[in-house]
Amino acid sequence: MNAKLLSRLIESISVGDHDSLKQIAETIIEEEKKNGHKRLAKDLEDIFNSNKPTLNAARPSNDSIISGGLTTLPVSRRYNQTLATMIPRDKLKHHMILCPDLEKRFDQIEKEYAARERLKKHNLRPRTKILLYGPPGCGKTLGAERLAWNLGLPLMKVKFDAIISSYFGESSANLRAIFESSMEQPCVLLLDECDFIAKSRTIGKDVGEIPRIVNMLLMLLDEYAAPGLLVATTNLEDALDKALFRRFDEVIEITRPTDKEILPLFKLTLSSFNVDKSVNWDMLVEKVKGFSAANIVTIAENAAKLSVLDGSGIVNQEYIERSIGEIKDY
Repeated sequence: MNAKLLSRLIESISVGDHDSLKQIAETIIEEEKKNGHKRLAKDLEDIFNSNKPTLNAARPSNDSIISGGLTTLPVSRRYNQTLATMIPRDKLKHHMILCPDLEKRFDQIEKEYAARERLKKHNLRPRTKILLYGPPGCGKTLGAERLAWNLGLPLMKVKFDAIISSYFGESSANLRAIFESSMEQPCVLLLDECDFIAKSRTIGKDVGEIPRIVNMLLMLLDEYAAPGLLVATTNLEDALDKALFRRFDEVIEITRPTDKEILPLFKLTLSSFNVDKSVNWDMLVEKVKGFSAANIVTIAENAAKLSVLDGSGIVNQEYIERSIGEIKDY
């Protein structure tokens, strides 16, 4: 076996790349045939063909029905378990209240994607690999949904619990299957809370599956050329492998809402309810400074529920303050 082929073999084993291993096996068999080792080549060919896994196509489910047709979701090779969930565009949440700087950055991503063919004529690429980071509840997942909605794309959300396998190399193979699936049609591929698999290779003493899957993720990000977008989110940017950040076209910190965003967030959430005109918004905004966007939405929704339960249908100061107190208790 020549040195180049040996290097490819070791690299493919290290990241669990089944497709590359298959190609290398076929190359070895062909080389043995050319070298006149017909008996050896025949034995290797018999072994290779007898151990090919049978991949049953995943049965179509409600998850896989999206606007524009039926898509088969990627499945794990061993258990035939779906590795992602497809969320159709009409099921996506997309209303966001962002500070002007963040709004401009999201808008730029959307404009570049819409103009991708014009950019291509000038040998320019749109930003297609996005990393969103920030504290829990600040709107990272909502940001991915907003991008999918505005671009008219479905959202394919990765199931990390299904990706990880105790068998050598299977986690990496599952991850590759997801990326290959995103090539089949335009979508937003969401790696939500990607720190689950993208932890730094220097953390701890794990010399097994975690370093392999991080290496595979880095490789797949380098190769990513799907017709849609890839969005990764994390609460723990300090724990991510530093090499990961360099693979993204745009890295955006999603911050907690400031005074200027809190009131519009309240009013957007309560837009379909009657709100008492005497509500002191300045005082309420002061009370929730530092809260996450998710908590502010929850406060508004809980206040609306109280108004429905009392039969008035009017959201008042008391209901909002009570809801703030409940959020602060946990």
